[in-house]
Amino acid sequence: MTLEIRRVVTGHDSQGRAIVASDERMTGVSASARPYISRCEIWSTDTMPVDNSEGAATAAQRKGFVVRHNYVGSGQGSVVRITEFAPGAPKFMHRTETVDYAILLSGECDLELDDGKTVKVKAGDIVVQRGTMHAWVNNGSVPCVFAFILIDADPVEAGGQKLTTHYPAP
Repeated sequence: MTLEIRRVVTGHDSQGRAIVASDERMTGVSASARPYISRCEIWSTDTMPVDNSEGAATAAQRKGFVVRHNYVGSGQGSVVRITEFAPGAPKFMHRTETVDYAILLSGECDLELDDGKTVKVKAGDIVVQRGTMHAWVNNGSVPCVFAFILIDADPVEAGGQKLTTHYPAP
C-alpha cells in the first residue's frame, strides 16, 4: 500500500499575519502486526481548548502523536488520521473512549458491530462512532481510505457497566 497525504499547516508570522508554517508530503506507515493497514497521523492535541500558539503547537507535535490514555490523548485530546485498509484485511473488533467522525474518502467498507449487524459504507459516507465495539472490514477489491477525527470522550455506561477502551493486541 502506498498511502501518501499532503499536510499543509498554517501559523502566524511575527506581525500576526497568516502564513504556511509547513507544507509536506506524509507517507503512510503500517505496524508490523497489521501490515494491511497504513495510516498517516495528521495532527493531534491534548488539551481543550486547543492552544494554537506556535510554540505550544510545535512542541505538542514534536512530542509525538497519541498518548495512549483513552486511546487518543489526555482525556481532552483529538487526533486527525488518514487510514487505508487493504482488501481482505482481517478484522479486529475494538472500542475507544472517543467520539469518532469516520469519513470514507474512497472505496467501500463494512462497519461491523458486536451485535452482528453490518452496514455498507461508500465513498462520501460519514459514520459517527460513539464508543461502541466495532470493526472495519474491507470486503472489496480495492483499498478504502478513511479520514478519522477522534475526540476524547468519557466511557459509555450501558447495561450496568462502564464500556472502556478495548483494543486487542494483534
